[in-house]
Amino acid sequence: MVDIDLWMFVQLANFLILIWILNQVLYKPILRIMDRRKEILDKAQEEVKSVQDTIDRRVAAYEEKIRAAKLEAMGQKGDLAKEGSDAAKVITDKAKGEISGMMSEFQAKLEKELASAREILRNQSLRISSEIAEKVLGRSIQ
Repeated sequence: MVDIDLWMFVQLANFLILIWILNQVLYKPILRIMDRRKEILDKAQEEVKSVQDTIDRRVAAYEEKIRAAKLEAMGQKGDLAKEGSDAAKVITDKAKGEISGMMSEFQAKLEKELASAREILRNQSLRISSEIAEKVLGRSIQ
């Protein structure tokens, strides 16, 4: 059985004083350190969130610039392709014109040469036919 006497009150007072001392010396400083650490971590998280938001905005702006550059490049590619096809058309039209001119010159030259060859062949055929006729008849024909 527990005897309630003076020592029990001394022990109780001792215990309460010890709790108060431990609270002042150990518990409150640890709680202050933990609160400061929590504040530091909260500030760090806010900074991380701020930096992440900044990064997200910059990445979005970068991607937008890339998209705009791609669109511009595609437009320039189309313009260059059109310029190339226009230049090719001009060159082919010029070549067709030159070919037409060359063909008409060639045709005229060919007709002249054909007329000249016909004249030569006609003269030679007349001469050969008269030679053949002279040999067959055995006398000269004139």
